[in-house]
Amino acid sequence: MKQPAKAPRGKSAPKRKTRAELDLEARERQRQKKQKGLSAGNRANPNKGSDNKKRQGATAADPRLGSKKAVPLIADRAVASKPVVKPREVAPALTAREELDALENNERLDALLDQLENGAKLSAEEQTWLDATLDRIEVLMEKLGIDLDEDEEQQDKEAEDDMYRLLKGS
Repeated sequence: MKQPAKAPRGKSAPKRKTRAELDLEARERQRQKKQKGLSAGNRANPNKGSDNKKRQGATAADPRLGSKKAVPLIADRAVASKPVVKPREVAPALTAREELDALENNERLDALLDQLENGAKLSAEEQTWLDATLDRIEVLMEKLGIDLDEDEEQQDKEAEDDMYRLLKGS
């Protein structure tokens, strides 16, 4: 003999809703869906209660109004014309000889070269500037036809000649 299935103790079986209750819930859901969004005429009649709480004393601006900047109806010549910009005065270009003389007499260059001779370390910025300046001096010397290598070669030949004279004389 089969016994009827019993619900667990303490819990009752879920109650089925009638057709009328289901229709009523559906109508309520539809009404809530329709009420999403802003009310009609929101721009013309803003909700002032919530805005005033946020701003606390600030006057509410009318959202329909645009810029308050005055627009000239007649173009003034003074306003329409652009101000004249003076070009920067450019120093006259130096000749290669003048630029080389200026670089050779540069105090900063002399100070940095003295520091290098004394064995001091230079900062990265100073080292970069020194390298660029020495490269520029080298370019200018080549442009002017001055060659330090020839001077060194002549000194080496003179030194060799002196050595030969010393060796032959003894």
